[in-house]
Amino acid sequence: MVDEKNLKALIETILAEMSGQEGQTTTEEVVSSVQSQLSQESSDVEEGCIPDITEVDIRKQFLVPNAHDEEGYLRMKSFTPARLGLWRSGPRYKTQSMLRFRADHAAAQDAVFSDVSEDLVKEMGFVSVITKCQDKDEYVTRPDLGRQFDAENQEIIKSNTTKGAKVQIVIGDGLSSAAVEANVKEILPSIKQGLKMFNLDFDTPVFVKYSRVGAMDEIGELTDADCVCMLIGERPGLVTAESMSAYLAYKPTIGMPEARRTVISNIHRGGTPAVEAGAYIAEIIKNIVDKKKSGIDLKESE
Repeated sequence: MVDEKNLKALIETILAEMSGQEGQTTTEEVVSSVQSQLSQESSDVEEGCIPDITEVDIRKQFLVPNAHDEEGYLRMKSFTPARLGLWRSGPRYKTQSMLRFRADHAAAQDAVFSDVSEDLVKEMGFVSVITKCQDKDEYVTRPDLGRQFDAENQEIIKSNTTKGAKVQIVIGDGLSSAAVEANVKEILPSIKQGLKMFNLDFDTPVFVKYSRVGAMDEIGELTDADCVCMLIGERPGLVTAESMSAYLAYKPTIGMPEARRTVISNIHRGGTPAVEAGAYIAEIIKNIVDKKKSGIDLKESE
């Protein structure tokens, strides 16, 4: 909306422009011109809403005025989601840049402190368990509890999985529920399809609420699976709040060294797409099962 002061200034500007034209300016012409300019200024606003600033592709956004080599700058930006070419207003970032920063920061916070939808867990048919964490606050402050299960949840895992299976898939909410919701529907079918090429398959995946990566180790002991693959939401940043990683291990055990894990990270639409990552994960699972190794040991055997 344009306030009275700005509207008056707009009309005076139009009158000044029209005063130099031949003939007498009518009221209808002034009104028509004002309406035209107001319509142009509000073309991006519909029903009181402004465009979603998070939909702007920052790889293509360039705010530096009179750049020496704008084309080269844009070419460099196309290879990274880093915030380049933002420019400033005095010592501060421009309003667009500040709003986008705050929006991305808010999305990162939401990803950490929100839960994966229960409807999604039911829709995907996951076996749902929870670690010893009671809520998000405890999850953030007590990483150790995010790796452990109580007796009730241990029994749920044992009762709903196949003992000694070749492959056990685990989905953990981790530090980004948004990552699970954005990727799980695409990555699981891709993994399953890839495994079928190697005559491998997996039964019902286990969903772990308030999960740390180490939760896969106890699941490994409870199921005695040859390969445990955990898909988990990673710590969100300002580039994306939807990044997922896959942690794989051969017969994981509680307290094992981190060097025994094989990791595929940066799974999201701006990194490695979920479908592509799923196919690659299936190949790694095949290698782990065949060579009975994971992590550094698997790397050294290649």
